[in-house]
Amino acid sequence: VQLQASGGGLVQAGGSLRLSCAASGGTFSRYKMGWFRQAPGKEREIVAGMRSTLTYYIDSVKGRFTISRDNVKNMVYLQMNSLKPEDTAIYYCSAGWIAGPIDADYSYWGQGTQVTVSS
Repeated sequence: VQLQASGGGLVQAGGSLRLSCAASGGTFSRYKMGWFRQAPGKEREIVAGMRSTLTYYIDSVKGRFTISRDNVKNMVYLQMNSLKPEDTAIYYCSAGWIAGPIDADYSYWGQGTQVTVSS
């Protein structure tokens, strides 16, 4: 499956961004979808995942970020509200076979999109 992420940019703290990811080349509904991020000098971490209607978020984004998907359009989104400077990172869209843990075992990756939050 091929993934194409978009929607990153520069935003002030407290602002919002919506990331989008277009998937192609596979049966979209058979994949769990996730958003990961990697900040400079840090390991890549999962931010949010979605398997069927089940969602997962890391603690630092709970209540601020929302993952959603459109199985008709083969799209996954990450709505990011109340952004903080520590959310600054390259964000990656990812897909994995629907079986398995929601927060691990992702096999397919899109190119990253930069999110920069200024203080």
